[in-house]
Amino acid sequence: MDALPDLAAYDAVLFDLDGVLTPTADVHMHAWQSMFDELFAEWEITPAYTERDYFEHLDGKKRYDGVASLLRSRDVEVPWGEPSDPVTADTVCGIGNRKNAYFEKSLREDGIAAYPGSLALLDVLAAKGTPVAVVSSSKNAEEVLGVAGIRDRFPVVMDGVIAERDHLASKPAPDVFVEAARMLGVDPARCAAVEDALSGVQSAAAGGFALVVGVDRGAGRDVLTAAGAHVVVEDLEEFVR
Repeated sequence: MDALPDLAAYDAVLFDLDGVLTPTADVHMHAWQSMFDELFAEWEITPAYTERDYFEHLDGKKRYDGVASLLRSRDVEVPWGEPSDPVTADTVCGIGNRKNAYFEKSLREDGIAAYPGSLALLDVLAAKGTPVAVVSSSKNAEEVLGVAGIRDRFPVVMDGVIAERDHLASKPAPDVFVEAARMLGVDPARCAAVEDALSGVQSAAAGGFALVVGVDRGAGRDVLTAAGAHVVVEDLEEFVR
């Protein structure tokens, strides 16, 4: 295997959160599975929800965009609704909020810790003075970073709350990565982006980042490479060995 690039050599490194810094992707996956299993049974939707649906329609996207994409794959259309919709509402927003209730319950009960390899890389970058930021589609990013005890490491957190407020397109569009670079005061063409989601890799690649790192937590090495990842690793510890 060729030597991995030195991430500290870039002007900044922008990290996705779920599945890159913290194993919250597992919590999200379980929340989506539980919610859609229940919904599909109630609405008699077929075929059944599978893990592949998560990677193809939900992973890395803003919550409501993911709901719409998944339902569309089953030829189901419901009104979009409003973000304030209750979890009982049969709207895209209501269904998304229903999923978030599952997620928040799990986060409160079980907590979350950062991947050791990710922490090790953050330590190296901090020691070398390399700026870092978080680029997450999740509206729970601030809470997750706080629970994991790593919020103070990131001067910039570009999350789903900001994306909705500023009407930024969801990953795989480049908007959120490009905006995070602007917030950090850096040029994407001189920065690295780290992602585990197909849509996230596509987003960073479309944003013109000098290096796009794929972290294979289940999406697949070949899939991440085809989406635009320049290098793919299984864990960020590989950059500090």
